[in-house]
This record gives sequence, structure tokens and C-alpha cells, in this order.
Amino acid sequence: MKLLSFEYQGRASYGLLRGDDEIVDLGALGHASLREAIAAGALPDLARRAAALAASSAAAGTPLRLADVQLLPPIPAPEKIICVGVNYGNRNEEYKDGSAPPAYPSVFPRFPGSFVGHGQALLRPRVSRQLDYEGEIALVIGKRGRHIPAADAWSHVAGLTCCNEGTVRDWVRHGKFNVTQGKNFDASGSMGPWMVTADEFDPAAPLTVTTRVNGEQRQHDTTANLMFPFAELIRYISLWTALEPGDVISTGTPVGAGVRFDPPRYLKPGDVVEVEVPGIGTLSNTVADEPGAAHAQ
Repeated sequence: MKLLSFEYQGRASYGLLRGDDEIVDLGALGHASLREAIAAGALPDLARRAAALAASSAAAGTPLRLADVQLLPPIPAPEKIICVGVNYGNRNEEYKDGSAPPAYPSVFPRFPGSFVGHGQALLRPRVSRQLDYEGEIALVIGKRGRHIPAADAWSHVAGLTCCNEGTVRDWVRHGKFNVTQGKNFDASGSMGPWMVTADEFDPAAPLTVTTRVNGEQRQHDTTANLMFPFAELIRYISLWTALEPGDVISTGTPVGAGVRFDPPRYLKPGDVVEVEVPGIGTLSNTVADEPGAAHAQ
């Protein structure tokens, strides 16, 4: 199933995508959001209930279409967004610092307001010209857990989505031991366009992620090259915090971010960034300047 969150005529809701374009609005099923539906264990029954709703909607008139709505991140307000840094093996080599592969994942938090949905503008902040892209695959947690064994990790995944873990590069260097500032500018990243439920994937089969800027491929890799696979990330993170339904884990980006070019190729207004993961879809966003004063040079 493809499940999405959206705004329509000033109302926030969630729904199921049928075919390429038709949305079945599931807001009438008794859960205020997709996060609440996941927490209630409602996902297995959504397809059947959506079919009944679609039949009644068809009888009532024109169905809702993607063009009618503003897409939001699939989980607009998760309790936690945990991001993983330097997780593809060749990315560790990209740093050219001679360091050995890490023993543990590098993790940091992001806030919900730092992400927008598919089709919304990424904002280059007033205080920097170094907005960068990072195409990733994000996991949406479906079941609460602490100390989750790697062998059981997939049973805690509700679904997968695409992520652009947008980064303001000069601000990640403001602190000695953290990158939080540069990773949390409002509307600097995106998720979507929807979440595809975990039952659509073989957890043993690698996935690919590709990032394009204005149609030019910048990143391309497979999860076969992850230093810490999805199951290990869930195991490790759940050792120190309870994973809750609707929590999001963004699993790392391949080589090819703009900062690694010589000279760097940062995003500018008018650019179009696409993150594609076969089996999920393509997340697309344009870039705009944050309204207000002139940007820093």
C-alpha cells in the first residue's frame, strides 16, 4: 500500500493512493492521522476499508486526485526523527581522513519542521548559501520496542519512504561535537511522496537510491553497501531509546553530495531535487530562498 498525508481545503488528513492518481481519504476511519492509525495497529485492515470507502466515494462523485492536495511528509509530526550519518562504505572513504570504518552508527536528531512534503519548496536559509542535498531511504516504525533484536527488526517497520536530508554545510561545523544546527533549518529537507508499507518489500533484497539535481544524477548506490543495515540500526537505536509507532529513521546518504565537488555545488533557487527509490517512488522539490533579508555571501 501507498499511504500518504495531505492537506485539502484547509483540512489535514491521510489516505491511500489507488493507481497513479486517486486518493482514498481515510480520515473518516476514526484516526486523526497516519501516525495514529499505525499506533492503533490499523494498517493490515486499511486496504479493505479503503476499498469500501472508494466505492462510496465513486458513487458520490469525482474522487480526490493528487493534483487536488498538498502532500505532507508521510508522518507530519513523528515523536522522533533519527538520522544516520556516513553509513555507506564508500562515504567513509570519501572523507579521505584515513579513518577505519566506525564501530557504531553516527546519529543525530531532526525536528519535524525541518522537513516538507513532495512538491513543496526547500528553503535556502537567509544566513547561508550552502544548502546541500542528501538522498536517503527512511524507515517508519510501526511497533513500539526497546532492545529489539536484529532478527526481529523488520517486524517493527511499518513502511519506507524517500528522504532528502537537506543540510546547511557551514552550520554543521558551528559546534565541536555536533551537527544539529546545520541539520535542522526549517524546510531544508523533505520526505515522501508517500510511505509504502513494509509488506511490499523483501527485507533481504537491496534497494537503490538515486539523487538528481535538475535531471543530473549526483548520487546512486545500493543498500548492499550500508555499513549498518536497517536491522542493525533498529537494534542499536532501540538500545538507548524506545522506538515508537510513527518514529522515522533516515538511514544515510551515498557519495555525491554537493559539498564533495570541487568547487562545491550547493543548491540555489530554481533547482529541482529528486530522490528516487524503486518500489517507493520519486520525491521531488524545488528550491527557493527563505523570505526576508538578503542572503549571506
